[in-house]
Amino acid sequence: MSLPADATTGTLYIVPTPIGNLKDITLRAVDTLKSVDLIAAEDTRHSGVLMQHLGVSTPLLSVHEHNEASRASMLIGKLQEGQNIALVSDAGTPLISDPGYTLVNACREAGVLVSALPGPSALITALSGAGLPTDSFSFRGFLPVKEQAKKAAITALLDAFETQVFYEAPRRILNTLAVIQETLGDDRKIAIVKELTKTFEHYQLGSAASCIEWLNADPLRQKGEFVILISPADKQDNALPAEALQLLNVLQTELPLKKAAGIVAAHYGLKKNQLYQIGLESK
Repeated sequence: MSLPADATTGTLYIVPTPIGNLKDITLRAVDTLKSVDLIAAEDTRHSGVLMQHLGVSTPLLSVHEHNEASRASMLIGKLQEGQNIALVSDAGTPLISDPGYTLVNACREAGVLVSALPGPSALITALSGAGLPTDSFSFRGFLPVKEQAKKAAITALLDAFETQVFYEAPRRILNTLAVIQETLGDDRKIAIVKELTKTFEHYQLGSAASCIEWLNADPLRQKGEFVILISPADKQDNALPAEALQLLNVLQTELPLKKAAGIVAAHYGLKKNQLYQIGLESK
C-alpha cells in the first residue's frame, strides 16, 4: 500500500471489522491493517484476538471514548510525520455508535488525510434484511437509558414518516419494547434483529406486543446485541378533513408553515406535526 504522490502526511484509515462472522472482513481491510504503522483500537485485547486470527502483527494502541481526546494530538503528530494509522472499533464501522469522531474531526482540521473503507455495519445489515422500507430511514444509535428520556425520544416518532433504527443492549430490550408499545401502540410494524452474522442470527417481525411475547417465551432469546427497527407512521392525508387541508393551503401563503399548521391543528383537533409534514410535501 502506498500514499498518493502528492501526500505530505500519513493517512488515517477507518477500517470496519466483523460484527460476528470473521469471514466478513474485506481483503482491502486486511491489507491495510498489515501495512499501516499503527492500529488505534477501541480495546487492544479484543482487537488483538482478531489481529492474531488475521495474521496481523502491527502494533496496537488503545483509543477509546475515555482517552480519545488526549490521544488525538499524539496520533496527529505521528500522521504528520508520515506514519499511516488504522482506526478500528470492537466490531463494525468506527464512529457508528463507536469512538472515532474526535480523532477524525481533528485530522480533518489539521489537514491530515483520512480514508474510510467500506465494510460491516449492523445498521445497514439489519435494515437491508428486515423487510421494512429502506428508501428513507433515520439511525438514532442507542435510546436513552432513563425511562422518561426514552419515552420522550419514542414519542417524537409518532409522526416519523421513515423507518427508525436503534441499537439496544440485551438487558434493556424488553423495557424498550414495552415503552414502544405504550407510546406507539401495536399498529406499527417492529423488527428486532439479534446476533447478526453469528450462529443464532434472527429477525423477528411483528407488533411490539408479539416481539415481547417472542422474547419472553425463551429467556435465551433475550441474549445478544439487538437492532430495533420501527416502521414509518402512516401518511393519512386522505383521512384529514378537506376543509383542514384547504385552510392549511391558504394560511401557509401568509404565515410560516409551523404557525399555519398550529392554527389548523387547534381548530380541527388534528396533529400539528402531521399537518406540518403535509405542508412541507406540498411545497
